[in-house]
Amino acid sequence: MAKSVSIGSRLSRNQKAASWRDYYEMTKPNVVMLLLLTALVGMCLATPTWVDALTLISGLAGIGMLSASAAVINHVVDHRIDSMMARTFNRPVAKGKVSVHSALVFASLLGCVGFIVLATWVNMLTAWLTLASLVGYAFVYTMYLKRATPQNIVIGGLAGAAPPLLGWTAVTGEVHAHALLLVLIIFTWTPPHFWALAIHREKDYAKAQVPMLPVTHGVAFTKTSVLLYTVLLGLVCLLPYLIGMSDLIYLIGSSILNIGFLYYALKLKFDADAQTAIKTFRFSIIHLMVLFVVLLLDHYIPLSL
Repeated sequence: MAKSVSIGSRLSRNQKAASWRDYYEMTKPNVVMLLLLTALVGMCLATPTWVDALTLISGLAGIGMLSASAAVINHVVDHRIDSMMARTFNRPVAKGKVSVHSALVFASLLGCVGFIVLATWVNMLTAWLTLASLVGYAFVYTMYLKRATPQNIVIGGLAGAAPPLLGWTAVTGEVHAHALLLVLIIFTWTPPHFWALAIHREKDYAKAQVPMLPVTHGVAFTKTSVLLYTVLLGLVCLLPYLIGMSDLIYLIGSSILNIGFLYYALKLKFDADAQTAIKTFRFSIIHLMVLFVVLLLDHYIPLSL
């Protein structure tokens, strides 16, 4: 009886420790903001003029809430793994500050409101595609692929690559090849981005028994994979210019960014130190963020050869 009271008291203290910051952290705000940037660019590239204010606000709000919902579900599903890894052991659910039940209620609320916003003020295509992205990330990737195959991030990366398409369909109500090209860029970017982090945290993933590529195939093989995917990314990033989707500003900006990414990938493969992998990971975030900003500038400031 005393033991039960002790456990109950400890759980009660953990629940009291939960604050709005814990719920905010579960939404992975930095990740969601990057996703929303790519969605915004998808919106803007879908029209030669400015995006309608209602579509812009409602679209970003709905996509953001469903993305945040997926992030919260990820916290719940991965809380055991998170508790074993140095990078994630202090997350609210893993730490016990937010209960699984409370997190799931929060995720459901975010998901339902986000879907209603998209269905009511944007269009049903965007609402269903965004919901499909949530299912792909929170359930297919997090619950199954992450634990089943070292190619988890390659296959599951499609869900995280969807926001530019969602932004495009929010404005046009249809799927377009240009939007799919934006998806392809992020899809190709995801493996070298995430594998660089996986190299840096290889021991953590091995301890948690997550079959990330460095754990199953070794760090050397993963470094080669990062380099090859970075070369492929550079080629894919040329396509918007080659098909006439973008102009000179994008060509120059993307080329500089891809050369920078290639430098880090080469250093990681042939001259790495203890910090090269995490530096490569951090640069990859800057790469994607600036790449989409350059796409946006190119769209509104056309400059042709």
